Order: sequence, then C-alpha cells, then structure tokens
Amino acid sequence: MAEEEPKQAARPRRISMDVRKSKVGVEDFASVPDGFSWFADLEKMIPRILAGRDIMELSSRVVRAAQESRPVILMMGAHVVKCGLGTLIAELIRRGVVNCVAMNGACAIHDVELAMWGRTSEDVGEGLKTGEFGMTGETAGFFARASKRCLDHDLGMGDALRAELADADPAHRERSVLGTCSDAGIDLTVHIAVGTDVVHQHEEADGKAIGFGTMKDFRRFAERIAGLNGGVVLNLGSAVMMPEVFLKAMAMARSRGIDLGGFTSANFDMYSHYRPRVNLVERPRLIGGTTYSFLGHHEILIPVLVASILCRIE
Repeated sequence: MAEEEPKQAARPRRISMDVRKSKVGVEDFASVPDGFSWFADLEKMIPRILAGRDIMELSSRVVRAAQESRPVILMMGAHVVKCGLGTLIAELIRRGVVNCVAMNGACAIHDVELAMWGRTSEDVGEGLKTGEFGMTGETAGFFARASKRCLDHDLGMGDALRAELADADPAHRERSVLGTCSDAGIDLTVHIAVGTDVVHQHEEADGKAIGFGTMKDFRRFAERIAGLNGGVVLNLGSAVMMPEVFLKAMAMARSRGIDLGGFTSANFDMYSHYRPRVNLVERPRLIGGTTYSFLGHHEILIPVLVASILCRIE
C-alpha cells in the first residue's frame, strides 16, 4: 500500500488595511490648544500633597533639564499611542522638551499605522477566531522594508523606520511620534524582542535584520543613558521592555565607572508592575537618582503632565 503524501500546511492568510477593523482612529486623538496659560489656574486646584506635589516637581525638573540642554529621554509603550496621546508627545518634541525617544516594537507599529492610515488597534479576540489577528499585509510589508534598510544601510531600527515613513509621505505624519522625531532631528530608538510583535507573524520578517537594527539602537540608547547626569527619564506605559532596557543601559554606564547621580526618573503606568517600579523607581535611588511613580489612566495623567510642562515654558 502506497504511503500517502503528507499534506502541506496552508499558508497564513493575509488581510488588507482596507478591510481590517480598527478600534482607534485619529479623530479621537488628543488635540493641542494654542496656549497653556490656563493651566496655572488648574494647578491651584491640585493640592501640593503626595502625587499632586510630585507631578509639579517632576514637570519643573523636566523643564529645567531641557533648558540646561540635559537629556530628557522619553520611553514609551504601545498603550500611550493607542490612547490617542501621540499628538501630545509630538508637541513635547516640537517644543524642544524631549530630546530622545525610545519605544518598544508595538509602539512603533501603532504609530506607523496611525501615520499611514489614520487608525490602529485590532480586536484580538475576534481576530483570533477568524485567523486574521496580526495578519495585515501593509503593516508587515512596511516593517520588512524598514528592517532591510538596517542591514543595507547600517541603520538602527529607529532610523530605518523614520526613513521608510519619510519615503511613504503619510497622510497623518503630524500625529506621528516617529515623524516628529525626524522633523526635530532627535534620537529615536526602537527596542524589539523577536516574536512579540504582530509583524513577526509574517513570512517576510527577517530575524537577522531585526536583531541587527535593534542591537544598534540599544547601543545608541546606552550611550544616551551614559550622559544622563542631570537629565530626566520618563517611562510612559512600558511594563517590561523599556524598564529592562533602561536597567541594562544603567548597568553598562556603571561598569565604565560613570557617575549617573543627579538624574530624575519617573514611571507612569495604569497598574503597579514589578519591572517599572523596581527599575525606574527603586533601583535608581541606589545610585543617586530622584524618582517618582504615578499610577492611573494614561489618557488622564499624561495630558496633566504635558500641560504642566508646557505651561512652564510658555
């Protein structure tokens, strides 16, 4: 009896952004008012006690660092962009407050989708049932082309994504953190763990290129942390990736005998997670850092922080 030929596995299905359902659109994003003088009145309603005192102290430290040309490094998770706060982050960059941005891969994906198509964020449960979750062809193609740039042009992932976005000339560039970093000429690093992002589900994902680009960005980020003395690091909504990257970058600086004392770090998250609490709030105190922790919804706390900062530079 002849052996049956083994059945070949079906190729993964692909869908187009034209038909994919998204939960977030640019029409729901935060907007930036013409001025922030009104915030001085709102501040009177915030008690100088506990978190009320802390957020005012932190905003003052951010402004002072920016005015003294010290590092103001913003680390981001994806939820910040999905909550429509990219416009506020972009404003901090345009105003010269933030001079380095570091983000995880998911944050970059959502930022690119919003810049290119004005919408992002899938219904994961529904997509799992239909087999469509993460299988958007346009997004996968964009990141595959950017990854190839890393190898072809010796680029970090952040610079490669910025170049790809510039070539695409997206309709919503002004809302993009990636695009704004390019316009302002500041450092942007993207930190990726292979297998964590939807674009890795696609056949064209190149592990060698991804690893090359994100390793180059880690070394670039570590150099920025080595010069942190007197600066500020803000972690907005990254529970794992950026707190771990920050810890290793601090360790590299300390291994070289660099004194990082005199810096400020702050963590903003919706829940108390181990890594942000320990790596951004507790451990930096051991080497002379001043630290802050804020728990609450990003879509409320981050606008308060940004308004408080911009009010001080108006």
